[in-house]
Amino acid sequence: MSRLPFVVLVLSAGLCSASAQGGGHLGTPQEQQACSRDASRFCRKQLSDDMAVQRCLQQHRAKLSRPCKKVFESHGM
Repeated sequence: MSRLPFVVLVLSAGLCSASAQGGGHLGTPQEQQACSRDASRFCRKQLSDDMAVQRCLQQHRAKLSRPCKKVFESHGM
């Protein structure tokens, strides 16, 4: 669980870059929280690389929790 705050930062950075590309908004704390469990579950090996976590979550999109899927959809991903 000590990596959980890091996951939130990773998702924030990923959503921030998505924001720059898609004109969306910076992920809210609620959006970041929505994907933190999925990131820990599916992307544990990539947690040190922001963009790798984002790609990993996209690759596991069919398995993501509903709240995390909604985050990606809201950012046009």
